[in-house]
Amino acid sequence: MRQDEMRHDFNQSVNRRGSGCVKWDCEEVQGAIPMWVADMDFKVAQPIIDALQRRVEHGVFGYTQVPENYYQAVIDWFGNRHSWQIHREWIQYTSGVVPALSAVIKALTSPGDKVLIQTPVYNCFFSSIRNNDCQVVENRLVFTGDTYQIDFDDLERKAADPDVKLLVLCNPHNPAGRVWAKAELQDINMVCSRHQVKVVADEIHCELVMPGYHYTPFASVSQACLDNSITLNSPSKSFNIAGLQIANIICSDAEIRQRIDRAININEICDVNPLGVTALMAAYNESGWWIDQLCGYLYENYVLLKDYLARHLPEVKVTTLEGTYLVWVDIRKLKLSSDEATRLLLEQGKVLVNSGTMYGSEAGEGFIRINIACPRQQLSMALDHICETFHNYQLKST
Repeated sequence: MRQDEMRHDFNQSVNRRGSGCVKWDCEEVQGAIPMWVADMDFKVAQPIIDALQRRVEHGVFGYTQVPENYYQAVIDWFGNRHSWQIHREWIQYTSGVVPALSAVIKALTSPGDKVLIQTPVYNCFFSSIRNNDCQVVENRLVFTGDTYQIDFDDLERKAADPDVKLLVLCNPHNPAGRVWAKAELQDINMVCSRHQVKVVADEIHCELVMPGYHYTPFASVSQACLDNSITLNSPSKSFNIAGLQIANIICSDAEIRQRIDRAININEICDVNPLGVTALMAAYNESGWWIDQLCGYLYENYVLLKDYLARHLPEVKVTTLEGTYLVWVDIRKLKLSSDEATRLLLEQGKVLVNSGTMYGSEAGEGFIRINIACPRQQLSMALDHICETFHNYQLKST
């Protein structure tokens, strides 16, 4: 069957309880609907399952040698899907994007250096920076209307500090939902280049883009962007294979690659899972159709959430979702802190979402993050619980 003829049923419910997954089996979530950690409740694309089954039938799972076909799969995917021409020697594999980020920070900074992030932002950015004895500097995004913009004046001031060595860019941005436009990426690089600040682009959510928006790899914008950046990517979020532990660091600078390779070995993250290698090749070579259908389904889920909350809980504001499956919701009019709202939803509503303070104690206050990558029936049930919980709270507080 040709890829354009294949279909996936994203409404299919998969019982994940008891499978050892963090999302459903952690102690907090018992008896609740998990709408928090960034993995999806969908079965993966059938070509990935088939490829893994063939590999499992071999029956031996020793240390793996990454084949040339692996590199070609990465090159072909980004060339065909995103018009980014990657050279084979630029690619360094590792076990995950967070380990990759830690290795890059170790390679390009010294203890005490400063690293810029754009908050609210993925919580592991904070820990990766601090675990390398560096200091976090926040370039706060500006919430305008129902979306976020970059404060370029603030970015310029922060980047001018000679102790700032890196900017960790989230593209698409988690949890703000932005898919940065080419012009924005170009402007980011102009500021960073002016002050000798390298850009580390975490692009793990790059395939998860809503209709009307376009993901641009930072390194593809211009030769200057390529020269001044290191890209981290993985099929793990997009294809729902995070547990298979595979990611890539892409850098055109040979000297920086040597430093990163040294850091990878210091951090002992130079070996990868053979099943991850197999899954990546099946994802990039055979499963583009699945991503296309997934993004359509996620967009319909987003529209459902936005319309439902507008009707039943108009006090909250839903941020425009350009990319990812993580919806950022403004709850400030409910007169609840993010942590209080999250606790209330879990204890009374039996729904687990993420508190905005995870993504910056100040930048994320007054927001919650909801994962919509689940069958529509589950999302509808969670929305019922969320609205009922907040309505009951409002009745009691008046």
